[in-house]
Amino acid sequence: MADQSLGQPMLNLNNVSGLPRLDDLNEYTDWLRQLDITVHDFPYIDSILKQAFAEWRKQISDMPEIGEVDVFLAGCCGEKLLIDSLNPRQLLERSWPSGMEEVIKESLRERKAIAAQKADGVYAAVPVHTRIHGELFAMIGCLMRESCTSEALLFAKMAARLYQTCFYRCFEGMFITDLVRIQQQAKREEQRRSKLFQMVQKLHDKIDVDSVLTEVFERVSNMYPNARLELLMSQDHLSLDPRVKSFQLLGQGDELLVRAFMEGRIQTRNIIDSTGDGESSLEIAVPLSGKQGVYGVFHLRIEREEIDDVDLQLISMLADTAGTAFENAKLYEQSNLLINELRLINELTKRLNQSLRLKEVFQFATEELLSIFQAEYCCISQVNKDTETFEIMSCNVPGLSKEHFPMTYGFSGLVYSTQEPIILSDFQAYGKVTSRFMEETNSRSLITAPLFVRGEVIGVIMLAHRKPRFFSYDNYKLLQVLSSHIGLAIANASLHAEVRRMANRDMLTGLYARHYVDDAIKDFQKRDANGSLIIVDIDQFKQVNDTFGHQTGDKILKQVCSIVKSSIRKTDIAARWGGEELAVYLPGASAENSYEIAETIRLRVAMDTDPPVTVSCGIAEWGKDDEKLSVESLFYVADMALYKAKNNGRNQTQIGSREDAPSL
Repeated sequence: MADQSLGQPMLNLNNVSGLPRLDDLNEYTDWLRQLDITVHDFPYIDSILKQAFAEWRKQISDMPEIGEVDVFLAGCCGEKLLIDSLNPRQLLERSWPSGMEEVIKESLRERKAIAAQKADGVYAAVPVHTRIHGELFAMIGCLMRESCTSEALLFAKMAARLYQTCFYRCFEGMFITDLVRIQQQAKREEQRRSKLFQMVQKLHDKIDVDSVLTEVFERVSNMYPNARLELLMSQDHLSLDPRVKSFQLLGQGDELLVRAFMEGRIQTRNIIDSTGDGESSLEIAVPLSGKQGVYGVFHLRIEREEIDDVDLQLISMLADTAGTAFENAKLYEQSNLLINELRLINELTKRLNQSLRLKEVFQFATEELLSIFQAEYCCISQVNKDTETFEIMSCNVPGLSKEHFPMTYGFSGLVYSTQEPIILSDFQAYGKVTSRFMEETNSRSLITAPLFVRGEVIGVIMLAHRKPRFFSYDNYKLLQVLSSHIGLAIANASLHAEVRRMANRDMLTGLYARHYVDDAIKDFQKRDANGSLIIVDIDQFKQVNDTFGHQTGDKILKQVCSIVKSSIRKTDIAARWGGEELAVYLPGASAENSYEIAETIRLRVAMDTDPPVTVSCGIAEWGKDDEKLSVESLFYVADMALYKAKNNGRNQTQIGSREDAPSL
């Protein structure tokens, strides 16, 4: 024995080595007899002394009647411990007789048995020694009222001898009990560590987040079948396990969970049952943490008698291991997600750049975004600076196609003004922005991202779903990345369209170029039944340039072009044929219809130009039944009609004959 805990003697087994096998009884008995107490243990053996006295008293009670005897037990320094009478009819006083105190002091001083005759009887005191080193650790005293000194001394010696035997029996019993308890505790600890080791192996073999959490739940359920366990996650991790919940601080007892989450250490709290009988269960909050932070809190409630301090250490170690495994699985999951996102971005960029047609880019982007994010609705709008509106370029909601909205309207206006993306978990609960896109689709979840080109917002992407909290933060970040590539593809397609438009237009007048109208007429002649062509030429334009200068000549040319554009249909094509000659093709129009339009142009030019000029017009018509059907023949006939109008005095319109067409 070496120390004491809460007043209970504890055996020191650190110096016990070479324990014999328990199945060898003789060797074990011999080994046990070699155990003894020392003077260092004397201050802590009072409880064993009293226990041995009770055992001694039971054995004395079975002996024949030995008369009126009072028995006293004292410690190694003579301190009073117990007093008892072998005569059940004898009433004992609580205070010790002075004669007994004197005999015990003398016996301690002489270190031997002492007996003395007093007026009230014979007092005897006998030291009790350790069995190996013979150190005095207790005193047995007796008072015999009807006996001589020798008989009292003999009885006291026999009582001390029996008491020593009872003491060592209690001592050995306590030692064996502690030894068995320690062995059981060691075995239990070994089992716990074995379970922990197995769990560590299994957890670190997992690369799936849900598998890690499931393994933890199974291990805890196996170790503590009656425990209630849940995991409160601080992240937007979606799990099918009902025991995995969102960390929402709304109920009572949250301070325990918050403390575990904020401090990153296990927290416990005793739960008192409703009857007030005492502690009935223990509430435990254990953080699920890794090297990068705390991801959640395990919330455990278990019966108090089923758990001890060692279990708390095991649960803490289990949670630490689970946190590391969870973090590794999460990092693996994120690395795979990043790889897939890079592949997705690369593939999307390649496919977007395959087409330079703006309409195809918008349509393809809409289809891909719906597929990537599993969204139900997608809307891509573009800024129209001329009208200062958002134009819906592509949308799978029929009622919104080609719609125009003010640049301050809805979520598109909010994104345009802030130049920031938006993620909205529940549109119905938000209620701060009006949106036809969300209202007509009854959507609740929304993510948006601006389309940037050279730092300027040119449009907005909106993705929606009818379920609340459908889109994750990873979706939100991915859309921002994809929007930059989609914006670049739109800018390239727009630039390509602008280059084509500039190539097909005359820079001075804004009319189409000659090659464009040539190609257009070829296409019309392939699918239409007829059409007509007007060639308009400004009369004596060289004289205008010579008189007023070329700048005035350009001004007059623009005026005439403006009159032409305002006098024809939207389906008609006006082009600058060359110099001061203009060409107007009218799909499906007859020569008579063209004549009316040509006359309108001629009369308006004469009235609305400054300085005033006149024009001459030549008209040619084609039909499916023409033998000489070609663009060249059509222009030749119109040119011949124009030549006729010039020769007849200018400022007039002539219709050419199909027979004038040259043979090919």
